[in-house]
Amino acid sequence: MTVRAGREFLAIPGPTTMPDQVLQAMHRPALDIYSTEMVELTEGLLRDLSKLFATKGKSYIYISNGHGAWEATLSNVLSRGDKVLVLESGRFAIGWGMAAAAMGAEVEVLKGDWRRAIRPAEVEARLRRDKEHAIKAILAVQVDTASGAYNDIEAIGKAIRAAGHPALFMVDTVASLGCTPFEMDKWGIDVAMSGSQKGLMTPPGLGFVAANDRAWDVHKKANLRTPYWDWTEREGSEHYRKYAGTAPVHLLFALREAINMLHAEGLENAFERHRLLGEAVRRAVAVWAEGQVLGFNITEPAERSNTVTTVTVKGADPTAIQRYAKEKCGVVLGTGIGDLQGQAFRIAHMGHVNAPMVLGTLGVVEVALNALQIPHGKGGTDAAVQWLGENVKA
Repeated sequence: MTVRAGREFLAIPGPTTMPDQVLQAMHRPALDIYSTEMVELTEGLLRDLSKLFATKGKSYIYISNGHGAWEATLSNVLSRGDKVLVLESGRFAIGWGMAAAAMGAEVEVLKGDWRRAIRPAEVEARLRRDKEHAIKAILAVQVDTASGAYNDIEAIGKAIRAAGHPALFMVDTVASLGCTPFEMDKWGIDVAMSGSQKGLMTPPGLGFVAANDRAWDVHKKANLRTPYWDWTEREGSEHYRKYAGTAPVHLLFALREAINMLHAEGLENAFERHRLLGEAVRRAVAVWAEGQVLGFNITEPAERSNTVTTVTVKGADPTAIQRYAKEKCGVVLGTGIGDLQGQAFRIAHMGHVNAPMVLGTLGVVEVALNALQIPHGKGGTDAAVQWLGENVKA
């Protein structure tokens, strides 16, 4: 017996559930890729991406996922043998660093912890020890979707400047762009990247990169450049060079509609929606944790992200919770990955998400906990309801 009907709801950190408007935007014939309409579509999207990154620098669209955008950032500013400092707070900055190493960079990891965010003071101290300025780039993620950590990118940027270090500051915003404030120019970020399938509510397949003038100066001397990723190639006069070939027309239709939806809501309102819903999830998890089985992976409340919550499970099987939620109720929870494989599940609250979606997901988790007889504090969903009722005014 199940209580599910219709399509599954994705409460995973990507690909996230897409709005019907975005799906419908793709249901039209392709454009002539040499037409004025196509050029205008591209130019409008590039302008709006720069606004989302909050930069006066240039933005680029790649036919890729986030891993491709990682390679785009690295190949455009690094030369073989350059030293890169990776700031650990989970899986994804480490993955970015592994890509750099595979491409020929020397990679050092500033050891962190999967249970906490990056400590800016540790970054400053390490950079001060680099008297020869051997480190050429610093890699960090704003939100790590494996650990659930939220990193204070503004504070890290200040730490880099306080150390007087010239390394490029490069930030992954795959799990945060469009969901939480990001100020590329104001925070001293030289290169930023993201993907389409999370906060931007678009199918997987588009990667985005933004670069400032300082990054472009380094780019001119970088020797890891390859034709597909190369910013210089994409600055050519022919429109098709913006995509290194045929444009991903239907994905661009989807992205255009998704960004239009963000504009209609207003970015500040989108940020507040994510804050409210993220805290609603955290209120529920805090109650469930009273049973001494479930808990937060990130120990410090201020370091928990507004886009994904990683819930640790001790003495029970998290995959059983996921299986029940999916097979019996039609809700797909994220699995624990990396160091948390088999030890956690994840609840995503990013992109196209609202109160009914979040409260429904929390209710399903509670149903699973009861059905599987997993000890937990009672009333987690009620705590989320109370939080929203107190903070979303009539």
